[in-house]
Amino acid sequence: MIDGHKLLALFALVMLLIAVLMLKTRTRVGVASVKMDWSNFPAIAGLGLLTGTLSGFFGIGGGFLIVPALMFATGMPIMNAVSSSLVAVTAFGSTTAASYAWSGLVSWELAVVFIVGGIAGGLGGTAAARHLAARRGALNTVFAIVIVTVAIYMLVRNIFLP
Repeated sequence: MIDGHKLLALFALVMLLIAVLMLKTRTRVGVASVKMDWSNFPAIAGLGLLTGTLSGFFGIGGGFLIVPALMFATGMPIMNAVSSSLVAVTAFGSTTAASYAWSGLVSWELAVVFIVGGIAGGLGGTAAARHLAARRGALNTVFAIVIVTVAIYMLVRNIFLP
């Protein structure tokens, strides 16, 4: 219903907003032992609904939306938010993958290559994230820089070079 170029440009603007929010909170340490309770439940539920709505609207996995949402709603550090996000994304992806596999729509050869690459990249990324998380604000900054870079690329491709 929405032109693909406009949709991707709008998505890029949302990405820039997320990057700004991540940079604003980069020096916040966070509370690793945070628990969900009635004091933070409305924020978690509301941001979960917003994240799900945006993920569905844009057709994305939503991991980069879940991380800042968890940090904002609970006050947890970025490493805890990334870890929690990956558990959620794994659950979403597993159910979707099972549905597509059941329908016979999976190219197993390509899937295996991406799974092996994803596992290797995930292990390397975890090591890099742990290293960056030890330096106050570094992981938030890298996260924001990656988002800004991709957003600018998407804006250029969909506004200036459609």
